[in-house]
Amino acid sequence: MASSVVEEMSSEQKAAAVIVSLGADKASKIYKHLSEDDIEKLTIEVAKLKHLEADETAEILDEFYKTCLTQKVVTDGGMEYARAVLEKAFGESTAQQLLERVTKYLKVRPFEFIRKSNAKNLYTFLSHERPQTIALILSYAEPEQAASVIGELPKETGIAVVECIAKLESVSPEAVKIVESSMRKRFESIMTTDYTTIGGIDYIADVMNHMDRSNEKMIFDELGKKDAELTETIRKKMFVFEDVATLDNRSIQRFIRDCDVKDLVYALKGSDESLRQLIFSNMSTRMAESIQSDLEITVNVRLKDVEEAQQRIVGIIRKLEETGEIVIVRGGGDEIIV
Repeated sequence: MASSVVEEMSSEQKAAAVIVSLGADKASKIYKHLSEDDIEKLTIEVAKLKHLEADETAEILDEFYKTCLTQKVVTDGGMEYARAVLEKAFGESTAQQLLERVTKYLKVRPFEFIRKSNAKNLYTFLSHERPQTIALILSYAEPEQAASVIGELPKETGIAVVECIAKLESVSPEAVKIVESSMRKRFESIMTTDYTTIGGIDYIADVMNHMDRSNEKMIFDELGKKDAELTETIRKKMFVFEDVATLDNRSIQRFIRDCDVKDLVYALKGSDESLRQLIFSNMSTRMAESIQSDLEITVNVRLKDVEEAQQRIVGIIRKLEETGEIVIVRGGGDEIIV
């Protein structure tokens, strides 16, 4: 069982502990394989590292060993092979934790360098590329970066890029290498040997959530003319019921007025307690008590019914936003004047 000290340590602090435990000679060999940015971060953590007991250091080294082993078996034999080996060695629960940690690391390796570039520079690098190339690269960017770049692109190019990202599913290592090779002089090249899921509806919905309202409307209007079904699919993913927590009290009170009570009961059945209390606090006492009573007696509700009720409420919220009755705060520099 992990000690409280080790549990509270960040991954950077644990890496520093591993470096210290290896000694100066071995540590210097590892430093040769790190980027200047990583060396700087690691050196700062080493300097800040507090005293660790022998058993705490042993625990960190054991975790490091398991992580290295996991990455090796994933690379050598794939996920299913790795799962079988790790479950046999460490048990099902530990194996799952190790795989989640390592696969998350592996998935963020391609085009890591572009996430360190600001949006303005990224736009300069990409502005003359084909929409398909821009879409591939932005699929590895942070949503805020991608939204900024798309917002600066010419109208037709931006729409084409949004469409390409939405339809992306997976890209082979060869395709990634070709694109990275063409960008090598401007970016630090990072390769991958795995097929990686990129782009897709969820990602472009996140990008669009960070887009300013005028660009979002323009893109959806134009994309809707080409592919209405794809446009609606992206829209449905953009604002989920849990995002109600980001609305101000006046907006919550406004959409509640248009909601069917049964939909509210079903929607809240699938939400956490903090969101329930937020919504209750924006109702009359009588209405809140009535819905709380209905929640207690409403049992065996299908997940499908909960999701449909939540989606109907999200639809109401989006319509109210379109008419200007409520405001959904977005990225891209939206300013609210009270």
